[in-house]
Amino acid sequence: MDSINTVTGTISPDDLGFTLMHEHVMVSASGLWDQYPDLLGPDREARAIASLKEARSEGIDTMVDATTFDLGRKAELLSRVSKESGVNIINATGWWLDVPRFLQGVSPNQMAREFVKDIEEGFRGTDIKAGILKCAADVENVTPPLEVMARAVGRAHAETGLPIMVHSYPTGQVARQQIKILKQEGVDLTRVKIDHSNDTTDIEYLKWILDQGCYLGLDRYPGRLVSPHMRSVTLKRLIDAGYEDRLCPSHDCICLAVLKENPDGSMPEEHEFARHNQHAFLYIKREVIPDLQEMGVTDSTIETLFVDNPRRFFRGS
Repeated sequence: MDSINTVTGTISPDDLGFTLMHEHVMVSASGLWDQYPDLLGPDREARAIASLKEARSEGIDTMVDATTFDLGRKAELLSRVSKESGVNIINATGWWLDVPRFLQGVSPNQMAREFVKDIEEGFRGTDIKAGILKCAADVENVTPPLEVMARAVGRAHAETGLPIMVHSYPTGQVARQQIKILKQEGVDLTRVKIDHSNDTTDIEYLKWILDQGCYLGLDRYPGRLVSPHMRSVTLKRLIDAGYEDRLCPSHDCICLAVLKENPDGSMPEEHEFARHNQHAFLYIKREVIPDLQEMGVTDSTIETLFVDNPRRFFRGS
């Protein structure tokens, strides 16, 4: 693709720069920002802008924001945060895991039409257009409603050419089911990124995904199920196995989320996700890259992971 939809307009893949391929400015619920914004704490927008400004000051040029409708997407917020911080933000359309009962029974074609509108016309009520597609499955595997969404994403990809990011559950090797569905829909697997893949150290499974042609989103840092160092060891092993041109490390960091009252009635200053990562969008810059360098990963390879691979993924063959 010659251009990419960001929340502030189109850019060339050549202008992506240092890119984090799976992050979130905000995760909440659909409509929460407008209806119950105080649950997100004070100075919401200013906090997000400050966090991304800090990231930009230390070399983060672009983020892919993986927040779909069911994760509380607020496109206007993303646009304002991007403009104020200087960080390019590419937002997703598609679906995460929360399919409400009222949508169960809709067809893949119905949902595909909605996703295509997000890409070609903009999220409703705005001219802000999606730049990537997303589908998901987790510990319960690909449930029937999530299969509908996956097929809808595959059909929207066929119509628009946009690449696909896939929330997956590597412990259960769920990508085997997801890839099968996307292949049935005729998706070019070189335009697919299987995310959260560093929640496992099973190199053979990860190699199998890569051998299908997919990219790997190694995008849970610092994460919880596997130590940060072992995540980097897994990344290094895949680099050494010759797969460096399809690996995309990132954080799955969340800037804004609901603040939950403490048992004593006081309010925390940070949401629960932030307490696990004090560096926010800079954990990779400050912790992961130095660790990789100590393991012998070259500056050229780091450039490949964070600049060349995102550009190649979005541009396509």
